[in-house]
Amino acid sequence: MTEVIKKGIVQRITKNLLDIQILRLIKGQPMWGYKIKQQVEADYGVRLRHGVLYPLLNKMEKDGLLSSRRESKGGRIRKTYEITKKGLELITVYHEILTEQIQMWHFLSKTSTVF
Repeated sequence: MTEVIKKGIVQRITKNLLDIQILRLIKGQPMWGYKIKQQVEADYGVRLRHGVLYPLLNKMEKDGLLSSRRESKGGRIRKTYEITKKGLELITVYHEILTEQIQMWHFLSKTSTVF
């Protein structure tokens, strides 16, 4: 039961913070759209539709979080995405906020009888 709950929470976080999860993936290595889709599905168990992914990638690029370049691979052209300085700043701030929230959670769980 705990694993089912854990999987559900990871999927909710991924769906609600998909842009941040994508930035975290791309931070490790540049990726093209289909590779991102496969990785999100494998890592987080979230089925990702092309109609969701590509508009989000375009928005993230427009917002300066990603940059892209076109590459030819096996006769096909694909768009490879890389994280930008602004994208790195976003995931750094996200990590700081998440760390603060976890610390607050620990503090509250020690001082409250509700948890």
